[in-house]
Amino acid sequence: MKYPFDPYKKKFSENKLWKKITVQVKKIGMKTVYMALLLFYAYKRKDTPLWAKNIVLGTLGYFISPIDIIPDLTPFLGYTDDAGMLALGLVIISSYIDQDVKTNAREKLRSWFGDENNDELDEIDEEYS
Repeated sequence: MKYPFDPYKKKFSENKLWKKITVQVKKIGMKTVYMALLLFYAYKRKDTPLWAKNIVLGTLGYFISPIDIIPDLTPFLGYTDDAGMLALGLVIISSYIDQDVKTNAREKLRSWFGDENNDELDEIDEEYS
């Protein structure tokens, strides 16, 4: 099965992901950052199969790439397609997002930004668990 983010797998790197998140967080939004972190930590799990890891790589590569369906530089709309792709990736691999993945994602958010809005993050957890 082909996914719209398959061509973006080669664009993924952990350094690019961290840079995009920390530099663009105000534009991206905390919920979108949390979705990206959930995917990243699901990717890091030993138990996540290769097919799911490929979905994550493509999804995060799409997120990192400034040139996609709606370029990230487009005011107001630039990250809406990124959030949609992250959501699609989460739906596809949701069975590999366990409590450890959620804890790691929240701890990373906390280390970068302090206390996050748990209500927003709880919504994401409920939607993709």
